[in-house]
Amino acid sequence: MTVLGTLFIISAPSGGGKTTLVNALLERVPKVRVSVSHTTRAPRAGEVDGKNYYFVDENQFNDLQRQGGFLESAKVFNHFYGTSKSWVFEQLQQGIDVILEIDWQGAQRVKEQMDCVSIFILPPSRETLLMRLEQRKQDSQEVIATRMSQASREISHYIEYDYVVVNDNFNDALDDLTAIIRARRVITAIQKQAFAPLIAQLIG
Repeated sequence: MTVLGTLFIISAPSGGGKTTLVNALLERVPKVRVSVSHTTRAPRAGEVDGKNYYFVDENQFNDLQRQGGFLESAKVFNHFYGTSKSWVFEQLQQGIDVILEIDWQGAQRVKEQMDCVSIFILPPSRETLLMRLEQRKQDSQEVIATRMSQASREISHYIEYDYVVVNDNFNDALDDLTAIIRARRVITAIQKQAFAPLIAQLIG
């Protein structure tokens, strides 16, 4: 019997280092995939359709939403984002853990629908957050200012999450994320399913 995967939600303010940490986690821990969201924003340099996001126009996005195709969706900085419900369920049924990189609003909606493990990533300071946004060289100063003004509101929702990881030292933060994933995989309810024949034999 295939043991169902776990849905992990990871949130952070823009510039918190979420994507870099998740990419490193994927290289370290097997059987984990990141959900590829649909978005109406234009691709950034180096982004690939179907790998980073599914890039769609607003009409296509609205059609998918009307059909109930999204587990959650949100408008962020004037662009729409949505998580494919069918893709997530398909991965979990195959025993693969799925990571959703979504904001606190999306996290609330997902939690209302299904069990999941939620993690919030904090920057070590506002100064570091600003520096990281500027070093990305992806946004104008106006957009960066908007992201910084939104950061306090986003961070205020950390208390709604199961775990909080401070991304000060990258390797320490990665170790924390890895520990959360691995600890979840060995909880009793999951091990009971995964090792049912062994447990029955041991008990006799």
